[in-house]
This record gives sequence, structure tokens and C-alpha cells, in this order.
Amino acid sequence: MGEVSRGARALVVCPDIRGQSYDLDADSRLEEACGLALAIGIIIAKGVVIPVREVRPNTLFGAGQVENIQTDCTLEEAELVIVDGALSPIQQRNLEEKLGRKVIDRTGLILEIFGERAATAEGRLQVELAHLDYQQSRLVRSWTHLERQRGGFGFLGGPGETQIEADRRMIRQRMSRLRRELEQVRKTRTLHRERRGRAPWPIIALVGYTNAGKSTLFNRMTGADVMAEDLLFATLDPTMRAVRLPGVEKAILSDTVGFISDLPTQLVAAFRATLEEVTAADVIVHVRDMANEESAAQKSQVLGVLADLGVIDGEDGESSIPIIEAWNKVDLLDDERRIELVEQAAQDGTVIPISAMTGSGVDALTSKLDDLLTAGAKEHHILLPASAGQKIAWLHAHGNVLNEREAGEGAEGPMRAIDVRLTAKELGRFESL
Repeated sequence: MGEVSRGARALVVCPDIRGQSYDLDADSRLEEACGLALAIGIIIAKGVVIPVREVRPNTLFGAGQVENIQTDCTLEEAELVIVDGALSPIQQRNLEEKLGRKVIDRTGLILEIFGERAATAEGRLQVELAHLDYQQSRLVRSWTHLERQRGGFGFLGGPGETQIEADRRMIRQRMSRLRRELEQVRKTRTLHRERRGRAPWPIIALVGYTNAGKSTLFNRMTGADVMAEDLLFATLDPTMRAVRLPGVEKAILSDTVGFISDLPTQLVAAFRATLEEVTAADVIVHVRDMANEESAAQKSQVLGVLADLGVIDGEDGESSIPIIEAWNKVDLLDDERRIELVEQAAQDGTVIPISAMTGSGVDALTSKLDDLLTAGAKEHHILLPASAGQKIAWLHAHGNVLNEREAGEGAEGPMRAIDVRLTAKELGRFESL
């Protein structure tokens, strides 16, 4: 971990490969790559898009392009080259030799960020697993002493096992241990989630593209000061806080990792579990950055991941969990566009225009969440012994108590009659008490 030092000056190179389909155009991809690099404190010396007509198996770029990169590095005093694409281990090693500098590809960069941001046990295990998987294929360049044969005892590998084989074996063993640990953590978390499912509080999950403003909204709604910066991937592990809504005394707000285009495949598996929190939610708030030109493309990325998680049915696009769109950063739009969005949102009950930064629209969002969580509440007449203080307090905390009165004597002493509005889910939770 930590191949990249903070404060390093980097040249960011975005290869635009002919015939390859991308989600975003080359300039947007370059901007996103620079954003990723800034997220871990790298100084961007220069960013360039390089059209690649045909991929060179040895270096990805043509010889002339490699020379240009080297010239740029010298002129800009860059000690690191970030290639916004996937490099094979051979390409990475050859580029490092030709450029005389550290070279890192998109996967390596995202891993650096994930490594720095992971806070929970599971996040750290996932990052390490993805990192080892990535390193395993790149051992070729770490070891120049391959020829050195090494004898040893049984557990070190017999005579003739090369250093690289020993390292590969250590990595494989470490990976299988991590997988076992992850399985354990996942089981524990499923238990936690089941317990939370039985817990009295509904869960609201914030999802959205990276840097859409989820953490700012989270802080605005909970009064917490979770790291919220204008950075890609500022949040990696889900953070949870309690919030009060008008009709719900306590709900759990959960902030999740941001989504990103072209997430390298070996990382998708690593981070799916960090998003599994979403599948336990009662409501999902999809935070969108409406000031971003790629907002529509970002939305389809997010919906794609929700479909992968099984929240949305890929066939008909129906969601098993209600989704509200929070159209964020409307304060950054010009008047005409803002008015247009507000009118659009007025036609659609599932959209609320907000500015998490200034707080405008957040009250409307809160009351919308409140309506959703208390929708379908029916009136129930419940008879309880006066001594069942915990259950009575629970009804006051989680239902809308309309009336409470003495109801004579019962087998267990004085009784209380309570008229209370509860949703089907809350009634189930009450019955399981």
C-alpha cells in the first residue's frame, strides 16, 4: 500500500483509444482522473489526452508519444505518471524504465484512494484483498533478484523456489486468509443488519456519484462533521447517524461510498459489500450533482450499480425500495436552468431540488422522507398492562399516539388502552418486541 506519496508532482495522461467505447468524453475523463489524483493529495503538474490509434502491447503508447510524455515530465518536474486506463504489468514496467519515473494506472490510483479512505474492518480487508490481487500480477517489476535461488526449510519452500514464487505463494495465502476474514465480517454484518431490521428505526441510505454532495447533505441533515470536501471518493465506508423527522422520532441516515465510471472489475467485487448497506434501507436518496454536465450519464451509472445489487429490477426498472432523487447544487445553476429544474421537479413527486451547501430544499426533502416512512400507517387500538412501560414508551417513540387512557383492571393489574397510528413495518417491529 502507499506506493504514491502525498504531495508528489504528477503528469496525468488520459489515453483515448480508437474504437474503444467510453462512458464520458476524453476531457471529462481527464478531469475525473485529475480529481482522483487530487483526492489523495497529489499535485497535478499537467494533464494531457493522448489519442491512441493502436495499442502497443509493450508500452500502450507509440514511441514518439512516450518521448513526448518524458519531455513533459522533465519540463513540469513530474516524478509520477498517472495513466487513466488499465496497464498490463509489462506495459507498466516498460513505461517506468523508459520514463525513469514511477507509473501508476487507474486501478492502482483508485486502490490508493480506497486504501487511504477505508475506515471499517470490512473496508480495510476489501482494500487489502483488491490490492494483493493487483500486486500479484505485478510482481515481475518488484523483484530484480529473480535469479537468486533460495534453499530453505519445508515451510519456506524447497530448494530452488525463486523469490518471486515465494512471494506469490505468500500473497495467495494472505488472500485466502483475508477471504475467510471477510466472510466472517460479512456474516457478522448480516447479523447486525438483521438486528437493525428488527430495530425500531427505519434506515435512509444516501447514494450517488462520487462528489455529488452526499456527505455535505449528510452533515446538513445530522449536524455531523463527516469529512466532506470537494474531492472524489471523500467517503469510503458507510457512516451512520440518527436523524429526527417530524413523524419519526429516530431514523438512521447512512452515507455510502461514491460511484464512479469504469470502476476496474477487480474493485467492483471489493466494494460491493460496502454498498450492501443500501439493500437494508427503507428509503434510498439518490443525490445528483445537477451542475455537472455529465449528470444524466452519472445517473445511469448509479442505477446500474443499484440493479447489480438487486435493488432495482434490471428488466422493468422497478425498485424494491422507494428512491427519491435529491437534485443537488442548484445554487450553482443560472436562474433560467434553476427555474426549469424546479418546474420539472414539481411535476415529479420523487424529485426534490436542494442545495446541501446552503440548506435550501433540505426541509422539503426531510418532509418528503417523513411522508414516505409514515405512509400506509393505520390506526390500531392496543391494550397493554400499565406495567409494560417499555412497550408503551416504544409506541410513543415510533408511532403517532392519538389517544391513551386507563382501561380498568386486567389479569396483570391496571390496563392502558392506546390508539396509535403505525405502519405495517412498525406494527411488525412492535409485535416482535
